[in-house]
Amino acid sequence: MSAAQNANGYSVSQDEDGQWWIVNYHGEQVAGPLPSKAMAVEVAAVFQDDRSAPAAPREAAPVRSPRRKK
Repeated sequence: MSAAQNANGYSVSQDEDGQWWIVNYHGEQVAGPLPSKAMAVEVAAVFQDDRSAPAAPREAAPVRSPRRKK
């Protein structure tokens, strides 16, 4: 088994069976199996995963002015 290599934000790693996989930062195999490391690196270099849109920023609660005692 060979050391993993990073390409385009993905990890290219070899499985126990000798096949190569492209793995995302969550550890999920997103492409493969591929027969060689060179091919896996080439694919990872142009690979674009459909990522979910980032969550919309939360709106801050309105600032209240302090109440005055009567």
